Amino acid sequence: MGRAYQNRKESMAKTSDQKAKVYSKYGRELYVCAKSGGVDPAGNLALRSLIERAKKDQVPSHVITKAIDKAKGGGGEDFYPAIYEGYGPGNCMVMVECLTDNPNRTFGDVRLAFTKTKCKIGTQGSVSHMFDHACILAFKGQEEDTVLEALLMADVDVTDVETEDDLITVFAPNTEYFKAKQALLDAFGEIDFEVDEIQYLPKTSTEIKPDDLEMFEKFLDMLNDLDDVQNIYHDAVIPE
Repeated sequence: MGRAYQNRKESMAKTSDQKAKVYSKYGRELYVCAKSGGVDPAGNLALRSLIERAKKDQVPSHVITKAIDKAKGGGGEDFYPAIYEGYGPGNCMVMVECLTDNPNRTFGDVRLAFTKTKCKIGTQGSVSHMFDHACILAFKGQEEDTVLEALLMADVDVTDVETEDDLITVFAPNTEYFKAKQALLDAFGEIDFEVDEIQYLPKTSTEIKPDDLEMFEKFLDMLNDLDDVQNIYHDAVIPE
């Protein structure tokens, strides 16, 4: 599959002046994950992984604790996942992953980002068939064959295992995430995952022409500024 996935995802901004927005988005995702799967990270593998990712992104412990404590109460907001898709600048394919408590508001906000940058938001399924919904687990190592054997022994439906610069990357369908991660932990003990996510990976790529670059960046900025947007996936390739 290649490691291009690292360049095809526009996740939460990490600049210092946007830390509050990063914390808010992580807080929302932690709350939803804890509320749906349980507040104990030992019994909720998705929550444990999300906490680890939040710490790597320097989210303070009090933000993490507050979100989980909020889920313990059982009340509060009800957030729902929503995915919007369409064509961005340069005719690249885009998927926008959201958590929302008001789908009508969120759809309107996302649609505005498309229309203001002369793009077209599509109907469900318009571009998603050109993305693989995959889990990605990457960690330091060199024994690719040993990793593959451990996954196959655990009956994991592996899509691919790659090694590059002493980094082993496992790709599997999103439905295999928990089984794949547990198989690796069982086989190798505690692992410091450099990538531990479920993403939408594009099957093709679209090169953004210089004339479309400014509009493409504006498009991403408008989407990233929306509180409900968690991740943006696209097949765009920026020319060097």
